[in-house]
Amino acid sequence: MKANSKGVLTGTHNLSGNEAIIEGAFAAGCRFLGVYPISPSLEATDRFLQRSGEVDATFVQMEDEISALAAVLGASWTGKKSMSVTSGSGLSNMMEHIGLGIMLQTPCVIVNVQRTGPSLGIPNGVAQGDTMQARWGSHGDYETIVLTPNSPQECFDLTIKAFNFSERFRVPVLLLTDAYIAQKKTLVKIPPTKDLKLISRKLFKGAKNKYLPYKNDKNLVPPMVNVGDGYRFHVTGLTHDERGYPVMTSECQEACVRPLMEKITKYQDEIIEYEEVETDDADVVVISYGATSTVVSKAISLAKKDGIKVGSFRLITIWPFPEKRVRKLAQKIDAFVIPEINFGQIAFEIERCAAGNCNVFFVPILGGGLPTPEDICKSIIKASKEKKKIEKLIEL
Repeated sequence: MKANSKGVLTGTHNLSGNEAIIEGAFAAGCRFLGVYPISPSLEATDRFLQRSGEVDATFVQMEDEISALAAVLGASWTGKKSMSVTSGSGLSNMMEHIGLGIMLQTPCVIVNVQRTGPSLGIPNGVAQGDTMQARWGSHGDYETIVLTPNSPQECFDLTIKAFNFSERFRVPVLLLTDAYIAQKKTLVKIPPTKDLKLISRKLFKGAKNKYLPYKNDKNLVPPMVNVGDGYRFHVTGLTHDERGYPVMTSECQEACVRPLMEKITKYQDEIIEYEEVETDDADVVVISYGATSTVVSKAISLAKKDGIKVGSFRLITIWPFPEKRVRKLAQKIDAFVIPEINFGQIAFEIERCAAGNCNVFFVPILGGGLPTPEDICKSIIKASKEKKKIEKLIEL
């Protein structure tokens, strides 16, 4: 699919993360935003409104986040690439319709600019408390894709990737950012239209009376049609057959739900992305993502002055989780150090993957600000000293 040049501001621009997300969305072909405004995501809504006339995009402000995501799902079924932007309690409100979007296999992108909580918390406070909710927030069994940028440039790049994944796998994709990254301003390079690689929606090409909305192709992803093009079909959040009609049996549940998971797990190696630095001979590896990753390099530099061998592993895809790589690292290092602006979410996932093969040191930050390099460095030193204690015990 070729990008529409109207939506691509080729060149270098000084953008916040929120603004870069919208430019990425326009470049990816998004032409519908359904929202209920909430801080600290407001700059994204403002940017969409400022540019919507230039690119012929539609903006709808609904009465709450529940209806906002419903509008996004509906717009997607009319053939528009669609998105919503929210934060904190807004994401909580959207969970029912995230589940519906997964069951209906509706491509869309949901941007969550994390803020402190629970409840209203600090509206503009930096936090990373939604990583588990982004994966497990809706009820039932399902898989989805969650990406997390650590700069305005990645906000642009990963938004395009999020739309590509949503179209390829017919699934709501979450972009999980935070107040720090979303409001930070840096130079963002937007490539020429011809250099953008976009995935177009796979549409059904057969006779109108032959269309089955949930008949899987070889990749477990059914082709779509646009509402209003003359096709008659049924969609429902209930367990359904290939026609989209409810069938309340365990056999139909198996046939309906298993492909929702396998269409992602089957291709997780193609989806998962991470950044790894100096892990080959490291004794300690710092795992980070989003805002916390911006202070890790300084912490590692401080630790190296003490002669500690430290590497860095930055999550770009949080879900599916890069379990295979983390397990391999755990088998050859002494410890992981995980700074997070929460009281332990991804840290627990890393403990599970480490499976006792190495120590896991968690650096919790309650919220509102970033961890300091010194805090992270202390945990790196502690992890290194723990190894030396064990070595002395073995000698004895």
